[in-house]
Amino acid sequence: MARSTIIWKSILPLAVWLLIALIPAPAGLEPRAWVYFGLFCAVVLGLVLEPLPSAAIGLVGVVTATVLQLPFTAAQVAAKGFNGPAESIRWALSGFTNTTVWLIFSAFMFALGYEKTGLGRRLALLLVRALGKRTLGLAYALTFSDLLAAPFTPSNTARSGGIVFPVARCIPPLYDSSPGPSARRIGSYLMWTAFAAQAVTSSMFLTALAPNLLAVELVRKTVKIEIGWAQWMMGFLPVGLVLILTLPLLAWVLYPPELKLSPEVPRWADDQLKSMGKVKRDEIGMGALVILALGLWIAGRSLLDATTVALVVVALMVVSRIVSWDDIIGNKPAWNVLMWFATLVTMADGLARVGFVGWFAKSVAARLAGMPPVAVMIALVVLFFFVHYLFASSTAHTTAVLPVVLAAGAAVPGLPTLTFALLLCYSLGLMGVISPYATGPAPIWYGSHYVPQRDFWRLGLVFGTIFLGALLLIGVPILLLRGV
Repeated sequence: MARSTIIWKSILPLAVWLLIALIPAPAGLEPRAWVYFGLFCAVVLGLVLEPLPSAAIGLVGVVTATVLQLPFTAAQVAAKGFNGPAESIRWALSGFTNTTVWLIFSAFMFALGYEKTGLGRRLALLLVRALGKRTLGLAYALTFSDLLAAPFTPSNTARSGGIVFPVARCIPPLYDSSPGPSARRIGSYLMWTAFAAQAVTSSMFLTALAPNLLAVELVRKTVKIEIGWAQWMMGFLPVGLVLILTLPLLAWVLYPPELKLSPEVPRWADDQLKSMGKVKRDEIGMGALVILALGLWIAGRSLLDATTVALVVVALMVVSRIVSWDDIIGNKPAWNVLMWFATLVTMADGLARVGFVGWFAKSVAARLAGMPPVAVMIALVVLFFFVHYLFASSTAHTTAVLPVVLAAGAAVPGLPTLTFALLLCYSLGLMGVISPYATGPAPIWYGSHYVPQRDFWRLGLVFGTIFLGALLLIGVPILLLRGV
C-alpha cells in the first residue's frame, strides 16, 4: 500500500472523530457520551479503511478511550472515591474476560486440530466425494450441517466456528482455491454461504443462540409475555425454511463461484482418501474430543458454560498431544482475532456505559409517535436490526437495546405486542450477518481471508437487508393472521 494511501486512511478516521466532537452534543446526551460516540465511529471507519491491522485499530481505540477516561458518565467521574485511572484500565481489559472472545479463540484451536490430524481433510474429502460434482451441493451440505446442530447448540460460535468452519476450511484447497486471487474459484462462495447460514439457523430455534434465551427472559420481564420453545420455532419456521432453502442459491447469484461443475473431483477425492489410508489414532482422538464437546454443548449446558467446554477440549488436545503447546502459541490468526474481538467488545460496551445506546433508541422511538401501530412496529424492528452495527456482541445488544425498544413499542396503542416481541427476538440471529464483528463466528469466517474485507461489508449489508426483508414480508403477515 502506498504511503500516501496509508496517510489519508489514517487521517480520515481522526478527522471524523474531531468533527463529531466539535458538534454540540444532542439534547439529552452528555458531551462525554457524544465524544465517545465519535471515537467509536472513528474506530469502525478505521476497520473499514484498515490503515493498520484490525486488531491494532481496536487496541488504539481502547487505549485512547482509557487515557481520556471517556467510558464513564459525568456523574461517575464526579462521584466521591472514583479512581479514574484504575477504573479505566479495568474497563480496557474487560473484553479479555468475555467468554465469547475465548470461545472464538478455542474455535481456531479446533480448526488447528482438524488440520494437523488430517481429520478435517478426511471429512472434507468424504463430503466432496458425496456432493462434489456440483459446488451448489457442497454449499447445501454445509448449510444443513449447521441446521442439524442448531437446536442443540446454544452457542453459534461453538456450532459454526467449532464444528462447521474446520470442515469448510479444508474444502477449497481441494479445488486449488486459496485466499487471494484464487479465492473466488470456490472458497469465497462456500465460506460466505456457510457464514450466512449460521445467521439463519441462530434465529430458527430458541436454543440456537445464547442471546435468544436472554431475550425471552427480557420480554417476560418487560412486557409480561412468555415465549416457549415450540412457539418460537413455529413462528419463525415459514421465514426460516424459505431462507435456508434459498440461501445457497441466493449466494450463487450474488457472489457466484467460478467453478460450477467438477465431475472429475469426486473420483479424485476417492483416490485421495485411499492414499490417506486408514483412520489414524490422532484422527480418532480429535473426533472423540469433538463429539465430547458437542455432547457437552447439547446436554451439559446446565453444568458447564460453552466456553468452559471448549477450553477443556483444547486442554485435552494438548495433553493427548494432538496439538503441541508450540502449535497453540504459534497460531498467529487465533491470537490476532482474540485481540481484535476483545477490544471491539470493550468499545461497544462503552457505548452502553455512557448512555448513548439508550438515548439513541429512545430518541428514535419518540419520533415515531403518531404513526400507525404496525408501521411503528416495523420501523422499530428495522432500527433494532441496524443499530447492531454499533455492537460486537449480540448479548450486549440484547441487554442494552431490547428492553428500551420493546418498552417503546409496547407503549403505542394498538401495537401487537407479542408479534413485536417475536420479531425483535427473531432478528437477533439474522443480524449476525451484517459485519465482520456482528456475532461470535464472524471473526472466524472473516479471518479465513476467503472473503475480502470490502466484499464482507458489502455482502453483510445486502444479505442483512434480504434477511430482514424476509422476516418482515413473510413473518409479519403470518404472525398477524395467526393472531399472535
